[in-house]
Amino acid sequence: MKDIKNIAKDVINKTTSYVYHYEQNKEAYKTLKIVEAEKGKLKPNIRKLCNEYSQDVFGKKIYAPWLYVFSAYANEFKEGWIPDNFYGERVVPILKGEYGKICDRNAIINKILDQSDSLNICYFINHLFLNPIYEILTEEKLKDILFSENEKIVYKIESSLQGKGVYFFNKNNFDINIIKKLGNGVFQKYIEQHTFFSQFHDASVATIRLTSACDDEGNFDVKAGYFRFARGNDTHVMHDRQMRIPIDIKTGKLSDTAFFPECQSTNHLPDNNIVFAGKELPSFSDCLAVVKKLHSRIPFIRCIGWDIIVDKSNKVKIIELNGGHNAISFNQMVQGPCFKNLNWEKLKK
Repeated sequence: MKDIKNIAKDVINKTTSYVYHYEQNKEAYKTLKIVEAEKGKLKPNIRKLCNEYSQDVFGKKIYAPWLYVFSAYANEFKEGWIPDNFYGERVVPILKGEYGKICDRNAIINKILDQSDSLNICYFINHLFLNPIYEILTEEKLKDILFSENEKIVYKIESSLQGKGVYFFNKNNFDINIIKKLGNGVFQKYIEQHTFFSQFHDASVATIRLTSACDDEGNFDVKAGYFRFARGNDTHVMHDRQMRIPIDIKTGKLSDTAFFPECQSTNHLPDNNIVFAGKELPSFSDCLAVVKKLHSRIPFIRCIGWDIIVDKSNKVKIIELNGGHNAISFNQMVQGPCFKNLNWEKLKK
C-alpha cells in the first residue's frame, strides 16, 4: 500500500511540474514573439548559449525559454538571469515556503510589520469584523469607524491577484451583506496620491512596484522596480490593462520606454501626451528606505514584491505585499540580471 501511495504521489508531482512548465514556457514563447517583432530574431549563437546555460547552471533545458526572452530583448546573453519557472519551482518554495503566504493575510502581516501609519482600518476575518488590535466589532460600530474620517474606503479580499477583488465604497452605497459574500479581507483608506501620479491617470491610484531581496548575510536591497498605472475608466490598476514604465533604482527616474500588458513597448503613452522619459518619482529615496526597513522585519521571506505609492503629503504608503511567486520576468527582461550573486542558481535539485 505504501508503494502505491508513493507511486501515486510521484505521478501527481510529475504531472503538476509538467503543467507548470508548459504554462510558463507557453507564456515565455508568447513574449518572445512580441520581443522579436520589435528587436529582431534571437541569434542562433545566443539561443545556443541559453540552452547550455540552462542545462549547466539550472540542470534542465526546460528553463531556457525565459532566457531566450531576456536575451532577445538585450540582444545578448548575460550570466545571472533567473528564469521565472526556476524561480517559481525552486526559489519560492525554498527561500519563502509557507511563510510567503502571510503576505496575503493583511490582519497578520500588518501586525508583524508594525506600521505606524498603515492604510488598514478594519478586517473581516472568518465572519468576524475586527479593528487593528483584533477587537470584535458590531456591524454598526464597523460602519462608524470606516466612515467617521473617510468619505471613501477600499475593500480588498484576501489573496486578490492582478487587480481583481478590489471594491470601493462610500457611506451611502456600503452594504454589509456584500462584504459577507465577498469573504475575508481588509478595509483600507482610499489614498489621495501625489499629483505626480495623477498626471498619468487621475481616476485611480497608481502603484510603484519594488522588488527587494535578503541575501545570505542578511543584507536587504531593492533589486528592481517599475511604475504602473491604469487606463481609461479603470478605477484601479488592472493586470491586463496596466501600463508599466521601468524605474532607475539608483535615481528614481523613469525609463524612456513604457510597456503594454503583453510587453509591447512604446515611447508615447496611448492616453495622454506626457513626456515621461527621465521624470523623477517623488520621495523615491524614502520609498527605498521604507521597503528595506520593513523587509528587515520579515527576513525569512527572502524576496518580496512591494506595491507602494506616495500620497499628497509625500508619505510612502504600502498598498500590498507579494510574498509568493511575485512576477520577476518583466524586471529581468528590462533591467536584469536583477538577482545576480544571490546564489539562487544553487537551489537546483
